[in-house]
Amino acid sequence: MDRRNFLRVSVVGGSAVAFGGASWLEAFSAGAESGQSPYGPLAKRPDGNGVFLPKGFTSRIVARSGKQVASSNYTWHPAPDGGACFADGPGWIYVSNSEIDASGGVGAIKFAADGSIVGAHRTLSGTTRNCAGGATPWHTWLSCEEVERGAVFETDPWGVKPAVRRPEMGLFTHEACAVDPERRVVYMTEDRTDGRFYRFVPAVWPDLSAGKLEVLVENAGTVSWREIPDRSGASTPTRRQVPESKAFNGGEGCHYANGTCWFTTKGDNKVWAYNAASSQLSVIYEPGGGAPLSGVDNVTGAANGDLFVAEDGGDMQICIIADGVVAPFLQVDRSSLSEITGPAFNPAGDRLYFSSQRGNRGSSNDGITYEVTGPFRR
Repeated sequence: MDRRNFLRVSVVGGSAVAFGGASWLEAFSAGAESGQSPYGPLAKRPDGNGVFLPKGFTSRIVARSGKQVASSNYTWHPAPDGGACFADGPGWIYVSNSEIDASGGVGAIKFAADGSIVGAHRTLSGTTRNCAGGATPWHTWLSCEEVERGAVFETDPWGVKPAVRRPEMGLFTHEACAVDPERRVVYMTEDRTDGRFYRFVPAVWPDLSAGKLEVLVENAGTVSWREIPDRSGASTPTRRQVPESKAFNGGEGCHYANGTCWFTTKGDNKVWAYNAASSQLSVIYEPGGGAPLSGVDNVTGAANGDLFVAEDGGDMQICIIADGVVAPFLQVDRSSLSEITGPAFNPAGDRLYFSSQRGNRGSSNDGITYEVTGPFRR
């Protein structure tokens, strides 16, 4: 088997960018290979929760769709999707979208410092197909509607302040958001076969009620941004308003760290890196020769710069991209009709949350949300 074609890099507007926390530039320049995860191989058998994990890691189920969360009075929502963690004193809160029509919204689980569940609540209701989104540095969750002319909703993870619809960020088939506090913009993906990569530039940082919506343009190797004339999409869908803008095949997860925005496109199974400082766009993963990562979807990062990419289908894995290697980190058993969603680390970086959106039976009402604990690199 030819192992040198598992991971390939192509570059728009310059050389491959470096990941934070590792010698990524050198690794990719040399032609990175599929290989063993820094955490070692997965166990040969799943644990009691149906999860294959590396040695030293354990899992637990923290919520099931249609069931009350621990001793709270909140019933966990169907089809759990994008998620994030927020510090809550010595504990934390994990928020999770619900990707169903008409009554999607967002739910949340509260954890104490020792990881015990101390509550759960609703933070957004009455929206539709809340897919992914993104956390902000000012401790709100941006929840995105994955429908034509869908909106971004800014929500309070504690459920105290009412959620606010942010139409100025554009009305399109929203997927995920990632906040760049250095350039004071919010990057956004669009889940269409001819979707675009956008950024919202607030008029006053960090107020998302007004500002410019821009779309990425590639011209002769140069990456730039153009303003969208009609962000409401009432006349023409936003993705078609700037003819020279670059199309992306099914934009999915989005994660910002250390000057780079990482995002995925499921239609062509690629992981991209936008180097915001140098305005360079790179493909840092694309399939080839039996690549271990397929159906790329939600993406998050560990504190040391390792990327964790969830699969929509494929082998129902979360794969790690680290030190020039792509490898499985975990796998959910007997869930071929589901997808992995919502990967997010707690503030300490020693617990990873994620969901099997449709569980073992392939139903939105069979979603399962997990926690994985272990010696994560930090």
